[in-house]
Amino acid sequence: MAHINLPEGLPGIRGPMAFRPETSKPLNELAEVLLRSENSLSRGDRELIATYVSSLNDCFFCQNAHGGIAQHYMKCDMNFIDQVKNDYNSTAISDKLKALLAIAGSVQKGGKHVTSAQIEKAKSLGATDMEIHDTVLIAAAFCMFNRYVDGLGTWAPQDREIYVQRGPKRAEEGYANFDPRG
Repeated sequence: MAHINLPEGLPGIRGPMAFRPETSKPLNELAEVLLRSENSLSRGDRELIATYVSSLNDCFFCQNAHGGIAQHYMKCDMNFIDQVKNDYNSTAISDKLKALLAIAGSVQKGGKHVTSAQIEKAKSLGATDMEIHDTVLIAAAFCMFNRYVDGLGTWAPQDREIYVQRGPKRAEEGYANFDPRG
């Protein structure tokens, strides 16, 4: 049961966004820029960063919603997404993405946990300043999104297949014109 009177039947972030549409617009525009705009990091990589941080924050809705989108973009299954969340170093992703996930994990703990060594390692593996910037901002933004969802006590469907099935639609529609009621 949500901590405030949210619209019925809207899981996760959808309920709070429908409750206060004037705040959902800039939040969705930020997500659109971070996760879907032109970038040298693929949309799948960026969704995976959001998924990983949401997993570290134990936000069931966000890690599964964005995991379903990452799965769509990366053409993988949920088992692979789970492996990345549990131990990305042992998965078949690029070393650069592993270095960026390490940075994202440090941001999740607190911005001052990011080290110069982590940044230098990411750069040595080909990460650009823009990719490092966006990794940090995705991680910071998803800490906020996760706390928004869980801080209001929203509900989330527990059947993870729902998120897998919704992934392609979310990927196609994006975030900028997201209608939380639809």
